[in-house]
Amino acid sequence: MTTSPVVVEFAGVVKTYSALRPLRLGSLSVVQSERVAIAGIDAAGAELFVNLVTGAMLPDAGEIRVFGRTTASVANGEEWLASLDVFGIVSDRAVLLEGATVAQNLALPFTLEIDPMAPDTTARVARLADECEIVPQWLEQRAGDVPAEVRARMHVARAIALAPRLLLMEHPTAALPETDRGAFGSLVARVCEARQLTALAVTVDAVFAARAAQRTLTLLPATGQLVSARPWWRRLKF
Repeated sequence: MTTSPVVVEFAGVVKTYSALRPLRLGSLSVVQSERVAIAGIDAAGAELFVNLVTGAMLPDAGEIRVFGRTTASVANGEEWLASLDVFGIVSDRAVLLEGATVAQNLALPFTLEIDPMAPDTTARVARLADECEIVPQWLEQRAGDVPAEVRARMHVARAIALAPRLLLMEHPTAALPETDRGAFGSLVARVCEARQLTALAVTVDAVFAARAAQRTLTLLPATGQLVSARPWWRRLKF
């Protein structure tokens, strides 16, 4: 059997932050093209988790490897900035320009020239919107005027625009009505499968996780152990 390469690996990680106890994560291994959801981490912890994976922060203890390299081995800021190309991040921390159109927001990963947009940029935006199932009628609407499910798709579209290899998601359905969460999870799965993306989502939304992920784990915060998610874990808001 051929073994898939390991993309993300945590070993004995501890990181103190603003919560009552540090973030502990004893062992995690995610292989290429795998989609994994992790429950049991709040909003602040999710931001910290993403920062640890990207190397923006280093653990107090333990080791994190991404694409075979330890995050601690990045030598300087310039090298770290270059390393970010492999990541796509879906987070409410990624600001949308509320007064700009949906199309203009989707163009920003490609160019700052968004008013007017060049024909080639318009074509790239149309392909990206189609991939993320944003129908043409929304493209000329102001981002501040579109519903939450369109905004969620915009975040995914911008995260994948520059062809990352690893998609990281921080509670991506927190602002979505429950009725839209399953469909959004299915969209994430389709996008990742088509692009052969590896995905790690921090979420407490069981409906989303069931559609988007191939494997769902729950973090036991006191020990740092990750266990297979149980049916009783509930959708919570942080």
